Order: sequence, then C-alpha cells, then structure tokens
Amino acid sequence: MEARVLQYFALLFLSAGCFGEDDVTYVSGFYSKGPQKLSKFSSFSSARLHHFRVPEDTVLARWLLTVTRGSGLNCETQDVTVHFRAGAPPVIDPVATAFPNQTAVTLAWNLTLTVGAKQQQNQTLVNVSSPAAGDWFVAAHLPEHDGKIQQKGLPSCSYLFQPQMFIRRAVDTPTLLPNIPQSQMLSRTHTPSILKFFVPEFSTQMSVHILSCSVEGVAKPSCGLSLLIGSSSLGRDSRLTYNCSGEEPQCSASVATPPWDSWVQVAVATSLANVTVNFNILANYTVGCKPQSAPADFNSNFTVSVGNGTAASNVSVAMAAADVLAGSCVRTPAVFREDTDVLALRFTVADGNLTVPAEPPTLMTFDLNSVATSGGTLNVQISLNKSSVIGGFGSMRACLTPSAPVMSLNTSQSCAAAFVQGYSLSVNSSVAEIALRIPFPEAAMWYLTLQTLCNDSGDCSNASAVVGVSVNVSACVDECGSYGDCRLLRTHSYLYATCACKAGWRGWGCTDGSEALSFSLQLQSVLFLTLSNLLFLPPIILALYRGYLPEAAVYTYNMFFSTFYHACDQPGVTVLCIMEYDTLQFCDFLGSCTSVWVTIICMAKLPDLFKYVFFILGTLLIAMSMSLDRHGLWNFLGPLLFAFITMATAWVYRSVRRRQCFPPLWRRWVCFLLPGVLLALVGVCVYVFGETDANYLYTHSLWHVLMATSIVFLLPPRHKHTQPWGWTHTLCGYKICKNQKDDLYSVS
Repeated sequence: MEARVLQYFALLFLSAGCFGEDDVTYVSGFYSKGPQKLSKFSSFSSARLHHFRVPEDTVLARWLLTVTRGSGLNCETQDVTVHFRAGAPPVIDPVATAFPNQTAVTLAWNLTLTVGAKQQQNQTLVNVSSPAAGDWFVAAHLPEHDGKIQQKGLPSCSYLFQPQMFIRRAVDTPTLLPNIPQSQMLSRTHTPSILKFFVPEFSTQMSVHILSCSVEGVAKPSCGLSLLIGSSSLGRDSRLTYNCSGEEPQCSASVATPPWDSWVQVAVATSLANVTVNFNILANYTVGCKPQSAPADFNSNFTVSVGNGTAASNVSVAMAAADVLAGSCVRTPAVFREDTDVLALRFTVADGNLTVPAEPPTLMTFDLNSVATSGGTLNVQISLNKSSVIGGFGSMRACLTPSAPVMSLNTSQSCAAAFVQGYSLSVNSSVAEIALRIPFPEAAMWYLTLQTLCNDSGDCSNASAVVGVSVNVSACVDECGSYGDCRLLRTHSYLYATCACKAGWRGWGCTDGSEALSFSLQLQSVLFLTLSNLLFLPPIILALYRGYLPEAAVYTYNMFFSTFYHACDQPGVTVLCIMEYDTLQFCDFLGSCTSVWVTIICMAKLPDLFKYVFFILGTLLIAMSMSLDRHGLWNFLGPLLFAFITMATAWVYRSVRRRQCFPPLWRRWVCFLLPGVLLALVGVCVYVFGETDANYLYTHSLWHVLMATSIVFLLPPRHKHTQPWGWTHTLCGYKICKNQKDDLYSVS
C-alpha cells in the first residue's frame, strides 16, 4: 500500500510542470484519512464521511481514492460510490427517494469505483484544478442494503475506503491591486498565469482588463488570450471564461455580484504554443450601494424571546438597527444570532416584523461562515401579514444566496450571484406563507434580499407590506418527523446530523412512505415478537415441577425482558418502553444467552456446588462479554460451546466410571435429547442465516418458539430424592413434619 502511495506521490511531482515555475514558488502538502469499513447504503448515516481542508492559493488538489477488499470468501464484483462536495457535506440520494416538501436539493458529484471478483484493490485519482479554498467532503458507501441481517462475527466480504489528498499551493501568488496595472508574462510552457484579487464587502461588480499584450518574436501579435475567473468545484465548474480573440490586444471581463470579502482567482492563458506572451492586466471593483452607517450611541433597542427550557423570557438587547434613512439605497435591519444547541441556532430580526417597501431593497445577513453549522439544515420561512398591504402591492420577492447578495429584485432579475445559484421565494395575497429547507448549507455568509413588486396599477410610490422572517439552523429536517430519529454523527472532530428512519419510511427527512409499514402490519409485528415469548411458560413450569428453581428464575427473566424489549424495539407507533431501550436490549441479550448456558450446565448433572459456581461465573462472564459487544455472534456461541464441552466431559466421565453410556436409557436419547438438539440447531440456523428485514417478525418469533421448545425436551428429569415442584422437607430452618411423632418446632 505504501509503495503505491509513493508512486502516486512521485507522479504528483512529475506533473508539477503543468502549473508553471515562472516567478512563483509552489509548495506541496499531503493529507490522509484512516481507512474505514464501508457499509451497504440505507441512509446517510451508513455513508463514511471524510473532511478535508484545501488551503488558499491551491492550484491543484488531487485525491487518491483507495478501495481495498478485506477478508471474505467468494466475493463478487462490488461497486463503491464516492461523492464530493466543497463547502458542506454532500447531499446524496442513491436510492431515488422523495425529499420533504419545500426542500431545495442539489445532489453532489459522484463517481463509481469497481473492485473485481479477483481484484484486491482499486486506486483512482481525482484531479481538481484551481479548487475552491475551504472545506471539502468525501463520502463513500456500498450499493443499497439488500435487507439481509448479517450476524456480526460471521465471515463476509468487507471493503475499506481511504481517501488521501495531495495539494500544490502557490506561496507568492501575484496580487492585483485595485485600478493598478500589473505586468505579467506567459512562458513557452503553455502555463497559465495565476493571480488573485480581493473583493471587499458591498461590491456589486468586479472587472478585469487586459490592457495590452505582445508576443515575442512576432511582428503583428495575436495573443490568443483567455481569462478564467473564479475557482472550481467538482460537478459544478462555476468559473467564468472570457476569450480575447482577434487582432485587438485589449480584452475586458466583468463579473456581476462577485463574492464579498473574499479572494477571487484570475487565470490568464494563451492558445498559442511555444511562445512567450507579455501582457498588462488591471482589476477593479465597483461599490454600487452601501447602507447608512450604524449610529454610534446604540440607542435602538429590540426584544428577543429566549427559551430557557421551561418558559420564554424577554431579554432586552441594545443594538444598532441600521435601518432605512433618507436617501439610503438598501435597508439592513439588525439581526440577532443565538446559538441554542449543537448544530442549532436561530436568527431574529431586531424589529420583529419587517416592513418591506418597493424601494430600497431590504438586505438581511446571516453568519453561517463556520464549519460547525454546515452539518445541519438551514430553514427559512417568510409570512406575509395580509392586513399590512398598502399601495400598489403585487407580491413580495425574496432571494437567498451564499457569499454574495442579489442587490435588486425584479421580474427579470434572476436569483443568482456570480459563482452560485440562489434560492428564490415569493409571497402574495394568495400564498401568504412560504418555507425553504436547505440540507447541509455551505459554510459562508448567507444573504436574504426582500423587495416588494408592484401590481399592474403602477403605483409604486408607497407600495409595501409587513412580513415575518424566521431563519434558523436545525440538526435535521423537521426533526425527522414521526417515523425517524435525528442522529448526531461525528467524523474525527466534525459533527453532522442525519435521519434514521423506521417502519419502512425512507428519505432524507423520513417522509417517503412508498414502502411504509401499515398499522396492521406494525401491530402484527409487535404481537408476533412479544407473544411468542409466552412459549417460555412451559419450560418455566417444567423447571419448577422438577425442582430446578434457579433455571426457572433465569427462564422467567428471559421471557420478561425479551417481551418488553421487542415491545420497545418496534419501528412504528406500536411501541411500549418500560425502561431505557439500551437497558432492555442488554437484559434481553443477557437473558437469552444465560438461558442456554444454565440449560446445558443443568444437563451436565454436575454436583450442586460446581453447578452453582458455573451458573454464577458463567452469568458474570456473559454480562462482561455483552457489555463489550452485545451484537457479536461469538458472545452467544462461545458460552454455548464451552457449556457443551463441559457437559460432554461430564457425560464421558460418568460413562467411563459406570461402564455404560450416559444417559443410560435409549428412550431418553430418542424421545428427548435428539429432538431437543434438532430444535436448537434449527433455531440457531434461522437466527444466524435466515433473518432479513422483511421476514424478521416471523423468523425471530420462530427463534423464540424453537429455543423455548428445545428447553422442554433438553431439561433433565428431576433427581430421585426431589419432590415435585421442588419442595424439600425444611422451610426457614424448621422441619415440615411427615407424621405427628416429629416435633414440629425442633430446630433442624
């Protein structure tokens, strides 16, 4: 493995020449994530997520994706799907489920890696030139889960996925200063000249100009230059390309609504081969509109409702409300941000409701420029107060964009910035409320522009309306609804949330009910799995009759906790939990394994002292094993095999000592032992090999029936001197008289 990585690492440096060495120094970096075992896809929680950080001024990011097949017999050809996204975790839907209503989704770019039946490993390179700086995420998973319940500990085909990232970064990228020309040269190596330009806040336009160019050794230069502005992301090359063709050496490019407060990469290339091109380049930005300055005395107050867990309390917060003033070209109401929980925060407008006029537009800013918020869901809701509509109000349009806002809205203006596509919303008298959900929002500053659009009357002088704006980040979409649980997951130090659906519901928010279980099927499931445990009543009664009181207590414990564990484990609405789910599960697994243990030890016919020592010691060891890994198959088979060896040893010892087979009666073998062993083996095979998600209620109920029935056959007969129901002739230290001559109160 290490040798292959070194080969690719060497390949990286051999390809370094394609990024040029003229007047720029490049450094390299190598980042690796540990290999993780892949799982069949059932929800986003089954995908393995890896988080990378691409530094600024990176000219190349190259991912080495390695899929390695682990242990396994007769492994078939397997496909591994890998998803990429910059800025936030990828939104994926490989099984084509329905997303919740009012959810905006852009599926991530992906590729498929195939590991052949006789292939041990697959290594693939993914290259991104001029990658967007910041957070990048890689998620990988196997095809959709087939419903087979794989018992842990059995040999199976496993696959490991490991991503590694190589980057090449310029440490002295030339910086374009506003409105100051700069001379650059394109060498004969056909290498683009890469520069960067800083765009400040409230910039409405960025322009780049090639002032002049010349080709060395050519009398009439035809430079063949092209401009490439911006960075790229896999699946969405948002860079803007401008060709400077013809004999004219000058060329200009204009970028509307560039990203605010960020560096923009500018690359200049030539289509001419084996020439040296000299050119002068100039960049500038335009600030078309800036809000009025906030007052310095902070006299404006607003009230924010803050929840304290039991009731809401009003907290008065002093903050400047930089609102509309005379001659202002944009309104920027103050926004209060409150972090409420992990992956949960909310934004509150200072003035509560907003009055949105036709002019000027209203701009709200939401600070999500943190990777700590990109693992949740951004929720936006706009509500129109119909009674507040005045003037020639027709509708109210809103545009939500990351990185840069759309400063003016009208019927022809698209909701898009220079390098990103925004989300358009609209309310009117017919549709007074609209909501939008964005899973895994990009880590950036988000902007919401609102503006009133006039009706056909044309009276826009005082057209306005009052709206309520609610913006928050939650862990999951609608907390996954009634048929899902919101789970907080972690990959190294990065936290993200996803829904785990139940009762056959699927989808990102557990809202796809195309395969949902009906109520009758849910009720049938809980009745099968709980009532099948009543089959433990015959072995309990038989154990009491034959004097095996500890065994009867264990069977009772097993029946009780298995019943209520399965009542709590139901996927739908037919759920009853008398304790914590984890406690019930542990007690169920412990009771099942201990029941098998005490039954086989009882069959060994050990002396009472050794028998009870084995009972207690075995139960303690089983409890320890269950606390380490209760789903491991050998936690069940291990005690079973050890108890079987103990029983076999005791039987062989008795057979040798008595010089006859033990148990001595052939009827015991034919009528009890062989049927009991056969029932137990069938039950184990059903439990290990036959269970699937579709037939679980039948196969697991059958497992209960078979194991309980096998105990009836395998439990040995009572000892010769033991009375039925296990009663002896002493109680609390006093004899129970068999005839009237005994002293009833004499100490035994």
